[in-house]
Amino acid sequence: MPERMNPPSMPNTGKVGYSQISIADASRLAFVSGQVAWRAEGGAVPESIEGQTDIVIENLQGALNALAAATRDIVQMRLYMTDVQTDVQAVAMGKLMAFLDGAQPSLTGIGVAALATPELLIEVEMVVQLAT
Repeated sequence: MPERMNPPSMPNTGKVGYSQISIADASRLAFVSGQVAWRAEGGAVPESIEGQTDIVIENLQGALNALAAATRDIVQMRLYMTDVQTDVQAVAMGKLMAFLDGAQPSLTGIGVAALATPELLIEVEMVVQLAT
């Protein structure tokens, strides 16, 4: 499991659910491609940030299951959003923090003009430390 740090010389992001620094052991890492609101069986993409974030989290959990890993093994996450308004971010971050269940990996949020297709609002990628 990665070691987490929020040094006193940096803002304490642990209060909002992530760490400034994550230290992974020299072991195998899995780099999970950005997950969007696409399901394996297809189907329509929800229009809301709530619906899209739920599907993204299902896909992230599916990747963790395939890796025999848990949220505590996530070293880093990158969150890409097409709308960075405070209320939209709050919805997505609230759902992601619930998914992480206190794991607090390093996290970077990035506002983008567009994702792979026009209807997509959110994409999340992660780096996972695998058991040795």
